Amino acid sequence: MTAGGRPAEPEVIWARPQRAGRGPRPAHSRESIAAEAVRIADAEGIDAVSMRRVAAGIGAGTMSLYNYVPRKDDLYELMVDAVSAEYELAPPTGRWRADLLGLARQTRSLMHRHPWLPRLLSPVHGFSPHALRYLEHSLTCLAPLDATGGEKLELIASVNGMVATFVANELALAERSRALPWSEDAEQEARMGWLASRLATGEYPGLAAALAEGVAGAAPGLDMDRTFDRSVSRLLNAWDPTPTA
Repeated sequence: MTAGGRPAEPEVIWARPQRAGRGPRPAHSRESIAAEAVRIADAEGIDAVSMRRVAAGIGAGTMSLYNYVPRKDDLYELMVDAVSAEYELAPPTGRWRADLLGLARQTRSLMHRHPWLPRLLSPVHGFSPHALRYLEHSLTCLAPLDATGGEKLELIASVNGMVATFVANELALAERSRALPWSEDAEQEARMGWLASRLATGEYPGLAAALAEGVAGAAPGLDMDRTFDRSVSRLLNAWDPTPTA
């Protein structure tokens, strides 16, 4: 160990005992530390999370916090695991597409409750206790799919990546909307008016035809829930186009 209790070699936080076999019970737990970090990130964003802020929030000294969480990356891992406990993993239905779509919807909701989460998604944080629970459940849901185990893990990762990108765009649009000095409807009306003037030139016949047919995303009032379901379903169908029963 180095000064401050930091490991001198690579160490997995989950392999590190929360307390030694002997000695007094620790004054704090990983759960309380993670909960405080999540509270700060939910309220102020991930950049507001620091060892000092978390330590102050649980009533500990900054240096003493390193005895529980040696690195900030470990703190991030605790945070990701803590919110991953929010999944409700119902028994598989035998319809793998429906089951994975349901999980994707939960992931989207989870990311909206914790907008910092997409930034912390990483294979490094993918094998915490609750993440393993999620992966095992997802693989159980995928049992009817004729694919190798590696391909199924790739599919799960692809779905999660799509959800993260989708939510990141939603959050960015929401943040931009809050910053506008006028209403979102007024902004959209102005932009659609300019677009109509460009289409009227006849220089973009393909785009004009596509918009006339109601391409997703072309019209104001887009139903994001339906768009999300459609996007995820297309990805799932790409892995097995066999019609569902």
